[in-house]
Amino acid sequence: MDEEDKIENEAIKKKKKDIEAIVHIYTSFNNTIAHVTDMSGKTIAKVTGGQITKHDRLKANPTIAMFIAKRISEIIKESGINSLYVRIRAKTGNPAPGPGAHAIVKSLSREGFKILNISDTTRMKRGGPKKKGGRRGRRP
Repeated sequence: MDEEDKIENEAIKKKKKDIEAIVHIYTSFNNTIAHVTDMSGKTIAKVTGGQITKHDRLKANPTIAMFIAKRISEIIKESGINSLYVRIRAKTGNPAPGPGAHAIVKSLSREGFKILNISDTTRMKRGGPKKKGGRRGRRP
């Protein structure tokens, strides 16, 4: 009996496999957007700072980012996902992401998700059209 129970437990452990998803986090200094897709790119959930709070000044706050992660984790757990790839993106040309990015990653790991990879997908400028502000730039 004991050997049969061990074999059954091993079979159950083998059947439970990791279902993976990608979390796309876009953070600027004005807003935070978290978008969860499956590996083929189909949207599972999308939560923004404006859905959590109606105060414009708080949308890029790390506290609001924690609430975004909490709402995402509730949706993800229903679909059985337990491991995540994280792609953090900042505004084009910014050297660092906004204040909410690290808070979302930290909250998702605390919720029990296995974070497989964190990558920065910020786009970089390559010339492009002339910036506004004139020859002498923007002056106070």
